[in-house]
Amino acid sequence: GNVRELRNLIERVVILSPEVAIDSEIKASELLMQLKNEVASPAIEDLAVIPETGDELHAVEGVRRLRDARQEFEKEKFDKMNRLLYDAQVRVVSLPDGEAHKDWATLNLIFDALLGAGADRKSVLFALGGGVIGDMTGFAAACYMRGVPFVQVPTTLLAQVDSSVGGKTGVNHPMGKNMIGAFYQPVRVVCDLSTLQTLPERELSAGLAEVIKYGPIYDMAFLAWIESHIDELRRCDMAAMTHAVRRSCEIKADVVRQDERESGLRAILNFGHTFGHAIEAGLGFGVWLHGEAVGCGMLMAARLSQRLGLIEQAFVDRLQALVQRAGLPVSGPALGANEYLEHMRLDKKSEGGQIKFVLIDQPGRVSVKEAPDGMVAEVIEASCKA
Repeated sequence: GNVRELRNLIERVVILSPEVAIDSEIKASELLMQLKNEVASPAIEDLAVIPETGDELHAVEGVRRLRDARQEFEKEKFDKMNRLLYDAQVRVVSLPDGEAHKDWATLNLIFDALLGAGADRKSVLFALGGGVIGDMTGFAAACYMRGVPFVQVPTTLLAQVDSSVGGKTGVNHPMGKNMIGAFYQPVRVVCDLSTLQTLPERELSAGLAEVIKYGPIYDMAFLAWIESHIDELRRCDMAAMTHAVRRSCEIKADVVRQDERESGLRAILNFGHTFGHAIEAGLGFGVWLHGEAVGCGMLMAARLSQRLGLIEQAFVDRLQALVQRAGLPVSGPALGANEYLEHMRLDKKSEGGQIKFVLIDQPGRVSVKEAPDGMVAEVIEASCKA
C-alpha cells in the first residue's frame, strides 16, 4: 500500500538535507533516479496464479504467460516511474546540521521553502541525512497541510539503526530533547550502507551506541555477536555492518509493530536515554553527540539496575567494556546530581514529576521502573567519577 501511494503521489519532490550533504538539484535528481528502483511495484507473482491441473503442458504455458506478463509489467512500471521522475519538480532545501539546530527556527525554514515553492498535498519530502534531518523532515511532513508523505534516506549509522525506523518525529526545546513532535510514519526507508564509509570515526561510534542497546534490552545473542565483531564495526566492514543494521532494524520494527505510540513495550527502546537526554540538555544540545550520551546513559542505567539488586556487577563491567571498545565515553559530565535530576523530571516517561527509568531486569530483558532520588544521585556521582 505504501509503495502504490508513493508512486501515485510523486508529482513534486522536496529533498531536505544538511548543508554539507547536497549542493545542487542535479545531485538531487541523480538521487531520485537511484531511488526509483527502491519504490518498485509489487511482484508479478502476487498478481498471477497458475492452476494446479497436473497437466505439464498447461503448466509450461502458464510459466510462459507468467514470464511474458512479468516483462510487460516491468516495462510498464519502468515507463511510469520515468515519467513521474522526469516530470517531477525537484527542490533542494539545505538545513544547518547538528543537534543544536533541531529547533523551531530550522523547522520554519522547511515550511518557508514548502510554501514558497507552492508545495501541495501531492508533494513528497525526502529526508537525506542523519537523525536530526530525519526527525525534522518527518515533523514538517506531519504538520504541513496536516500531513504529506515523506521518505527517510538515512546516511548515518544512528539514523539507519534507530531514528529512521518507527515514525518518531520532532524538535528539541531548550528545556528538553524531542519534547515537541508527532508519531508519523514514512512511506519508505531507504538505507545505503556505502554512506557509512564517509562518516567520521566519532559519528560511527555514536551510531554503535544504538546498535549495542539492542543487546541488553532484547537479544543477548546479538550482544555477543557485537562483542566479537566490534573491531570490524569500527572499521565499517561492510559484511559486519550489514548484519548489524539489519538485526537492529528487525528488533526495532518488531517492538514498534507491537506498540507504535509507546504506550508500553516501546519504552524499552529508551534504555540509556533518560540519563542521556539529561546529559545533552545539561551540556547544551550538540556538545555531545546523541549516541555518546546514550552510550554513557546505558552504563548509568546498568549501574542503577545493579544498585537495585536486579543484575550482577559482572554484567555492568561487561557492558562498560563494550561501550569503551566502541569508542564511547564511560564517564558522565560533572553537571551535578541535582541538574541531572531536574532534566530527567522533564523526560517524556515521567509521570507527576516522578522519574521513570528503563532498567535491566536480567540481561536481555528490561522494564520501566522508579528509583529513589537518593540512589539515583549516588549513581550519577559515581558515574561522573568512573
